Amino acid sequence: MVEDEPLLADAIAEWLRGDAHAVDLAYDGEQALERIGVNEYDVVVLDRDLPVVHGDKVCRMIVASGSPVRVLMLTAAADIDDRVAGLALGADDYLPKPFAFPELAARVLALGRRSRPATPPVLERAGIRLDPYRREVHRDGRYVPLSRKEFAVLAELLRADGTPVSAEQLLEKAWDEHADPFTNAVRITILKLRRKLGEPPVVLTVPGVGYRIP
Repeated sequence: MVEDEPLLADAIAEWLRGDAHAVDLAYDGEQALERIGVNEYDVVVLDRDLPVVHGDKVCRMIVASGSPVRVLMLTAAADIDDRVAGLALGADDYLPKPFAFPELAARVLALGRRSRPATPPVLERAGIRLDPYRREVHRDGRYVPLSRKEFAVLAELLRADGTPVSAEQLLEKAWDEHADPFTNAVRITILKLRRKLGEPPVVLTVPGVGYRIP
């Protein structure tokens, strides 16, 4: 999330975290480029009128890098010419201010699906059904209440389509950049997730690799 108004940036980040997204914040274009250079993001929500490095230049540099990250340009410039210009820079979507938080969250979710190999809107595997738009999980028809982190971890495991996902990958996708790389948060979350999903166990440990849902 790149926005030079801290109150707005914090509010958007809090809303997206409520939808089980991991969110890092940058308040100018230079900070944004530094974070994008070291982290693999799915979506960048980018204010256009940024200090230090303008949002247009940030967008052009993202596109030129060949990164698969999707860019949602968020700006007060709302007329048709501004939207066309923003999309011409390489942005994948354009949302003018003021906006409704639910619409922003839905657009971020849609762009996130396009930033990796195509996945269906609703994820299903091994009797588990995860609906990211409703934020609901069912196993064999039974509703499973999950915390934000549990939901985010389960979503990553389902998107992997049976491929093992390392604890480091889960930490990057479900937590933010301030997460301690030596934390046992992933292991604890997996334990809670297994308990809530019930028997038979569906989240398997792959020794020395990570976790998978077969």
